[in-house]
Amino acid sequence: METIRVIIIDEQPLFREGIRATLEQMGNCEIIGESTDVGEVLDIVRTNTADVALIDAGLTSSDPLEIARQTRHLAPRTAIIMLTPSEDEERLFQSIKVGAAAYYTRNITAQELVDAVRKVSQGEYLINDDVLSKPQLASRVLRSFHELTVEKEEGTPKDSYSPLSSREVEILDYIARGNSNKEIAKSLKISDQTVKNHITSILKKLSVSDRTAAVVHALRHGWIKINEN
Repeated sequence: METIRVIIIDEQPLFREGIRATLEQMGNCEIIGESTDVGEVLDIVRTNTADVALIDAGLTSSDPLEIARQTRHLAPRTAIIMLTPSEDEERLFQSIKVGAAAYYTRNITAQELVDAVRKVSQGEYLINDDVLSKPQLASRVLRSFHELTVEKEEGTPKDSYSPLSSREVEILDYIARGNSNKEIAKSLKISDQTVKNHITSILKKLSVSDRTAAVVHALRHGWIKINEN
């Protein structure tokens, strides 16, 4: 197994020690740095190849979002996991915007943390699927991704090839507008199970772990568009 190199950015010593102990028990995880100071964190990022950065979203000594943003700028391959004190839609939105791959409350279990670190280190995107169950938040998140994508790719031709069927693209379009499986089934006059089967197929074809990541992938490739209304 390849070693997973991790930076821990958390200002609570006991919680930080718990994270370190949990990850060291994985057997293939190396903690390459711990700090809450922006300068120190960025020095670690610059001089080491980190696979994962665990960031306390409730930092008081530094701006956790700025740490995440600068880390992603200096090391785009470093996956960010944000650990938040409580459920907070605004914090979730901002975390997604700066490129976090996963977002959990601090009551995450040791096994959930291990699984998350493994998955994001392999390039998986684990932002909770609950995002798309909240229409207003989903609209903000997806519109933001769309705007960022346009800024980055303006003038670059979109990838017209899609591995998805026309029905799967249609379902992704409904998902992007915040529709539940039941609402999609009703609109398309198909069963809930058929919708679930299509979504399973979509996730497999795009090699993503949840509906949010599938929609973001489709947006970035120009297969679906956000309604501007």
